[in-house]
Amino acid sequence: MIDWFLAEWTQILGFATGAACVLLAGRRNVWTYPLGIANNLVFLVVFVPAGLYAAAGLQLVYLALGVHGWVRWTRGAEHDKGYIARTPRRAIGWLIAAGAVGAAVLTWVLATFTDSQVALADAATTAASLVAQYMLNRKWIENWFVWIGVDIAFVALSIVTGLWIIAALYALFIALCVYGWRSWRIVERAGSGREKSGMDAAPEAARA
Repeated sequence: MIDWFLAEWTQILGFATGAACVLLAGRRNVWTYPLGIANNLVFLVVFVPAGLYAAAGLQLVYLALGVHGWVRWTRGAEHDKGYIARTPRRAIGWLIAAGAVGAAVLTWVLATFTDSQVALADAATTAASLVAQYMLNRKWIENWFVWIGVDIAFVALSIVTGLWIIAALYALFIALCVYGWRSWRIVERAGSGREKSGMDAAPEAARA
């Protein structure tokens, strides 16, 4: 048991920090960001030896996005724990375009300059993860649907590359994402109810 732990400690640490990070995001707790940055560093160590170069590079980009989200959740509109937004229609097109272009570019880079055997899958999950993270930073509730799709893909990708603990982690992520979506949906409904009550009260006050 000790030998197994010593051999797999990076995956285990990634499991623990990753699960805690997603759980905190579901609870709209800003500490998801510093913990997420720690998780990025752990995954960087895990993915490079496994040949998941795009996923490893993703961790570096996550560091920048983590800082962006940390700032928005402490100084922007997202600072309010009761703030939940829907993805603006004008943003949907460029989010899809950014994901598609990112996946195409990463696939070319991996196929041309690395020995990756899973270039397309690695690139596609990487690009989609970046889109999902940006949506999470903006507290757009649909981020959870993108994350669920990414996590399902990562379960399969991790199994193919022999990262069984990481595969189990992403399976757990799926459940945590469902929890996150339901938690955010409750807050969104509560906010809508308060807004409706305020609108109903205004005419009454005017008549008074």
